[in-house]
Amino acid sequence: MTTAEPATREALLERAAEYAETVPIDLDTDALSWDVSERARRRAGSCRYDPETEAITVVLTWDAYREFGWTEFRGTIRHELVHAWEFERYGESGHGERFRAKADEIDAPRYCRSFTDGRLELVCTSDDCAWRPERHRASKPVRKPDAGYRCGECGSEYVVRHRETGRTWRTAAGYERAREAIGDDW
Repeated sequence: MTTAEPATREALLERAAEYAETVPIDLDTDALSWDVSERARRRAGSCRYDPETEAITVVLTWDAYREFGWTEFRGTIRHELVHAWEFERYGESGHGERFRAKADEIDAPRYCRSFTDGRLELVCTSDDCAWRPERHRASKPVRKPDAGYRCGECGSEYVVRHRETGRTWRTAAGYERAREAIGDDW
């Protein structure tokens, strides 16, 4: 196996497949497909399973690899191999006790850290609460914060803040105005 850091997407996939063969997990790594994601903004990797064909594809995020480097990114590969192992054995996968036990066994992180900051954040309106989860996309709680959504810590209302511009909103109409005002920089 080569020791140089992969410099291309193809080299990353090749190196990941080679590395997977060295991980002590009872999994048919030769049957895995490998792919690169250019779109992911939070996930360093994912594992896709087709129940009809039982095909398993490990998808690695190029930007996450570039942010983490090979040494840290191997943890992402091990994490996705645990998902692949669960899919191969059980036809399903999650982050529960079975996942945790196998991840501990092969020194895989239970969760992989995000490699980018969210461009949006939900900010609790209570002075006593520090809840501020980030969002990368305009999900329903971002687009419609007045649709019954509340702070995940204390249950208070929250505002949505576009991090780059500092613009905030509390309603669906406010979201529409902010989106229009921010324009191409959204």
